[in-house]
Amino acid sequence: MTKKSPLAPKNIPTLLPLVGTELGTAATAMKYHGRDDLLLISFANGATVAGVFTKSECFSAPVGWCREIISKNRKARAVLVNAGNANAFTGKAGDHAMASTIKTVSDGLSCDLEEIYVASTGVIGEVLDADLVNQFILDAKNNLDENNWEKAAKAILTTDTFAKMATRKTQIDSNVITINGFAKGSGMIAPDMATMLGFIFTDAAIKQDVLQTLLMRITEKSFNSITVDSDTSTSDTVLLFSTGEGDEIGDIDDPRLDDFKEKLADLMLDLAQQIVRDGEGASKFIAIEVTGAENDGAAKKIAMSIANSPLVKTAIAGEDANWGRIVMAVGKAGEKANRDALLIKIGDQKVTEHGMGVEGYDEALCTDHFRGEEVSISVDVGIANGSSTVWTCDLTHDYITINADYRS
Repeated sequence: MTKKSPLAPKNIPTLLPLVGTELGTAATAMKYHGRDDLLLISFANGATVAGVFTKSECFSAPVGWCREIISKNRKARAVLVNAGNANAFTGKAGDHAMASTIKTVSDGLSCDLEEIYVASTGVIGEVLDADLVNQFILDAKNNLDENNWEKAAKAILTTDTFAKMATRKTQIDSNVITINGFAKGSGMIAPDMATMLGFIFTDAAIKQDVLQTLLMRITEKSFNSITVDSDTSTSDTVLLFSTGEGDEIGDIDDPRLDDFKEKLADLMLDLAQQIVRDGEGASKFIAIEVTGAENDGAAKKIAMSIANSPLVKTAIAGEDANWGRIVMAVGKAGEKANRDALLIKIGDQKVTEHGMGVEGYDEALCTDHFRGEEVSISVDVGIANGSSTVWTCDLTHDYITINADYRS
């Protein structure tokens, strides 16, 4: 990994064992040397699974496979993940390579093919070297351990500079429930969802349809509310696994789930924001809140227009309080906005109202705000009550360097 992002969390959380889940890693040297790049996750007693995937029309072979099996078989026995090769836009050869690795996992763990989920991340357009991966699947199997959370989180990284992990505790009835998660993502980050992989695990007992609905709802306000560079990946995958046994909760409105929902949402937002904090070349973490829109969807579109604007992002990188660029981004979003009621705040300072800059506006205060690592922008467009918050980072020279050299 390159130098750690200045926005990285100060501490790495310790993820405790989660009943029924083991993780093993191995180093194939497919692209990266001196580090693990293959991850195998095993659920000895099976797990209920929910998933959300990229909406890209050029989706990877693993995304196609996971979509297919999750619609038929909502139980999982294993997950195989590789970093360095996305196995995307690789045609039938990519499908065959993926199938070969799935067969190897199936044989090694004595489970059905359609109980095995796969994910790949890395370079697009290169067929996965199945023979190489197959050689190391046994190594990963032999390394399976309930405590390998940090190793697992590090094995799936590409241009990331730190492992992204989170854990939460809750309670259902008299049972203490754990939620663990890890993710990867740094560039090609924009809904839906991002060049990101996310894996979340809980020992709660929850029916699949409830698990799926929860994941979809929370993804919209977490992984689907972040952007680094407006580019949507071929490989985006988030999988949520439940290993709990016994009576499953089958009603999403069951009050016993209330705290679980809050903790799951908090964990997913934590992981999503860690991805933004590791945005390629990022030096500033930016929160953008839009209110007063026609509806929540319109608010999100306006917020994303601001968050994805190269002019806004470079101004923040250069610590230039050029709020006219925010006005521009609101105007181009294609959603209703009342020009003469538009209110913009940078940090705690109001900079526009009544269709113009605020009299007595102090640009030095905004410049000082942009000098910090945490930047907040709020915009009220004066139409109705729609609101949304999204998160992004600045656009620096380092972003260009990282992506210009990605395949070198």
